[in-house]
Amino acid sequence: MTAALFNDLPREERLAVARRGAAHYSGQLALVDNADFGEPTLLEGWTRSHLIAHVAYNAAALCNLMHWATTGEKTPMYASPEARGKEIEFGATLIPDALRNLHDHTIARLDVAWRDAPEEAWSHQVKTAQGRDVPAEETLWMRTREVWIHAVDLDVTAGFGDIPEVVLRTLLHEIPGKWAGKNVGEDLVLVEEGGAGERVAVTEGAGTEVRGSLAGLVRWAAGRGAQGVDTDAEPPRWL
Repeated sequence: MTAALFNDLPREERLAVARRGAAHYSGQLALVDNADFGEPTLLEGWTRSHLIAHVAYNAAALCNLMHWATTGEKTPMYASPEARGKEIEFGATLIPDALRNLHDHTIARLDVAWRDAPEEAWSHQVKTAQGRDVPAEETLWMRTREVWIHAVDLDVTAGFGDIPEVVLRTLLHEIPGKWAGKNVGEDLVLVEEGGAGERVAVTEGAGTEVRGSLAGLVRWAAGRGAQGVDTDAEPPRWL
C-alpha cells in the first residue's frame, strides 16, 4: 500500500506542513548574512537575491489565486512568463534589507489569505502559471513544495533529510508524473531502499532503476545532486 501523500491529509494538517515549511525557509534565510546575498545558490545562474525574490513573489502570486478563489475576480499568478522573469530580475537588485522585508510581507499576506478564506473558496477553480486548472486548495501543496525545496537551494544548512516524509513521498510520485507528461525519462524507475520500499516507474515496463534513500531519490529527481542514490545518470527536468 502506498504511504499517505500530501493531499491525503486533512486541510488543517496540510496548512500546518506548509507553515512549518515557511518557518523552516525563514530560518535558513535568517542565517544568511547581508554580505552573502550575492553568493550562488543550488540553482544555476541564480544568486541568493534571485532566489529570495522568487520565493517572495511566489507567495504574492499565490495570494492572487486566493483572491480569485475568494472573490471570483480573475487574478492570474503572473501577468505573463516574461513579466515573472523581469520581476525576479528586479527583485534581485534590491538591497538585502528590502528583500527581507519583501519576504516578511508576502509570507504574512499568504498566511492571512489562507486563514481568512471562506470554506467555499477552497474548491473554487483557479489557474496555475503552467495553465493547469486546480482547486484553490492546491496552493497549499504549491507553496509547501516551494519553501521546503528552496530552503535547501539557499545552500546554508538545510538538506533534503529535513523535509517531512509526506512531502518527500509526494514529490517521489509527482516528479516521475511530470516526466511522463513531458515524454522524458520513460525508462526510469525510482526504487526506495529502506522506509516504505516504494518503486515508482515513469512508464509501465520501465527498467532503468535508480536506487537510494527517500531523501536521496527526491534530491536526485529534483535535480539537486546524486548524494544518496546509486546512479551516474542525470535526471530530466521536471518543472
